[in-house]
Amino acid sequence: MLICCGEALIDMIPARTTEGEEAYVPHTGGAVFNTAVALGRLGSDVAMISGVSTDLFGARLVADMEASKVGSDLLIRSDRPTTMAYVKLTNGSATYSFHDENSAGRLIAPDDLPALPEACKALYFGGISLAVEPGAETYAALCTREAAGHVVMIDPNIRPGFIRDAEAFRDRMARMLVVADIIKISDEDLDWLRDGPDSPEAKARALRAETGAMVILTRGAEGATAFYTGGEVQVPARRAEVVDTVGAGDTFNAGVLASLSEQGLLSKAALREISEEALSQALDFGAQVAAVTVSRAGANPPWRQELA
Repeated sequence: MLICCGEALIDMIPARTTEGEEAYVPHTGGAVFNTAVALGRLGSDVAMISGVSTDLFGARLVADMEASKVGSDLLIRSDRPTTMAYVKLTNGSATYSFHDENSAGRLIAPDDLPALPEACKALYFGGISLAVEPGAETYAALCTREAAGHVVMIDPNIRPGFIRDAEAFRDRMARMLVVADIIKISDEDLDWLRDGPDSPEAKARALRAETGAMVILTRGAEGATAFYTGGEVQVPARRAEVVDTVGAGDTFNAGVLASLSEQGLLSKAALREISEEALSQALDFGAQVAAVTVSRAGANPPWRQELA
C-alpha cells in the first residue's frame, strides 16, 4: 500500500456562465489528493492521510477519492471548513489564491494521526500541507517517525505566497528531506529552496550529497533527470497538446511511484541498487501519465486503460 499524506481541497476553476459572465466551478484537488487519485486510477493500492471536513465539499472530496479507488479509512474528519484554492490560468499555467484559515486540513495534530496499516510500504508527502502550521508540523512528525520503516517520497511543491515564515519552512524541509528516499523537485522549487547562481543540476547534486536521497529534478517541457546511486539518468517530456498544467507534477509523481511499485522496487534496499533501465522506465511512465493530464482541463489524471 502507498499512503499519500497531505492536503485535499477544492480548486475553484475559472469559467463563464451561459450569459458570458465570469464564474468559478468547484473541482476536487490539492497536490497530494491529485497524486492519490492518479495512483488509484493507475491501479495502485493507495490511501490518504488528510484532514477532511464533514461539510458538503468534504463529502465531495471523499466521494471522488473513493470513485478513483483511493482508500478513505485513514482520513481525519472534522466539522471545520474545507480549504478553497481559487485558480488563475495564464496561457495554461496556474497560479493560486488559497483560503485556508481554521480549515479541516490545516488544524490537525500529531494525536490525530492514525496508525499505519501493516501493508503500507511507502509514504508520500508534499504540497501546501507542508507550509501551513500546525498541520505542517504534524506531517513532519509523521514523516520522521515512520521514515526508518517505510520508503518516503517528498515533493516540496513550493507556493512562495503561501509561506508566512520562510525560515521555519526551510527548517521543516531540512528535517524531512534528510530522511527521504526520493525527493522530486522542480527547477523553480529548487531555486527557491537553495538560493545562488548554481545551475539546477548542480543544486540537485548538492541536495543528493546532503541527504543521500534519489533526487528527481523536473524541468517542465525539458523533461526530468534523476540523480541516484548509479549516477544520472534523464528522460524527455512526452509530447502533448497542453490545455493547462494543473496537476501535471502530481500525476508525474504518481506515475513514478506506480512504476517503482509494479517493478517491486519500493524498498530502501531496492532503491539504493536500482538500475538505470528500471529508473528510466519509472521516469518515462511518470512523463506518460503527466502528458495525458496536461492535455485536458484541470487535474484529471488518466485511468490505466487510457494509456497506450
